[in-house]
Amino acid sequence: MADSLRVASVNVNGIRAAYRKGMGEWLAARDVDVLALQEVRAQDEHLEEFLGAAGWHWLHDPCEIKGRAGVAIASRVPAQSHRVGLGGADAQAAVQSSGRWLEADFAFGDSQLTVVSNYTHSGEVDTPRQEAKWAFLDAMGVRMTELAGEREFAAIVGDFNVGHRELDIKNWKGNVKKSGFLPRERAYFDRFFGPRGELVTGVDGSEGAGYGWVDVGRTFAGEVDGPYSWWSNRGQAFDNDTGWRIDYHVVTPQLGERVLDYRIDRAAAYDERWSDHAPVVVDYRI
Repeated sequence: MADSLRVASVNVNGIRAAYRKGMGEWLAARDVDVLALQEVRAQDEHLEEFLGAAGWHWLHDPCEIKGRAGVAIASRVPAQSHRVGLGGADAQAAVQSSGRWLEADFAFGDSQLTVVSNYTHSGEVDTPRQEAKWAFLDAMGVRMTELAGEREFAAIVGDFNVGHRELDIKNWKGNVKKSGFLPRERAYFDRFFGPRGELVTGVDGSEGAGYGWVDVGRTFAGEVDGPYSWWSNRGQAFDNDTGWRIDYHVVTPQLGERVLDYRIDRAAAYDERWSDHAPVVVDYRI
């Protein structure tokens, strides 16, 4: 549609492996305008090989540790500007770790849009990995407030590594004490999506002001299980659709009003997947 913009996001679980398994064919067929990638796990030359050769403009924030993390944004038009990293100069080192937060500003017609490719830490209860996740979520909240104050149209997309509600995880009862569905983690999302400026009581009992951002997936799908975006490779999780919805489009209210369509591109069969995550594809009116 000429008056719409298609933004897709996906954790590729290593872009080189994803392209070997069919990512390029999916991308060629999906008519995407802006593509946000997480867990790229590659170097610039690999993105140039896969995306540059196909005519994409791309930005990349690789992880300082090879084979880990990495976020990228590919687009059909070049970004006007971009920024990497989350947290100020005095933020914890864990927050500033590379390969997890990349912002790009675009002009589409008369509209200005900021897209953020976000790869939140996976965490692990009672370990430094979970402490890094708390710090990252704190810094994310600060940046969300800044972004909402600076521009009308912004979208933070990607792998947030948290299922917000019981609807977002098939086996939620078995995961309430595990990173990804901890009440304290979920309470951040209660605030992220709560009415802006109003007092929100999180699922863990904590209180804080709402940020007023919109969860496109839940708003569009309604009160239904899923639709899920990630499935464990263990057992028959994919075949039984025992999944998690941890990949989001989190947008400013003004952009939320412009959602035309929302889809998760779940593969037709297990052996047709090119990542353990499925792309989240949203059309926005511009």
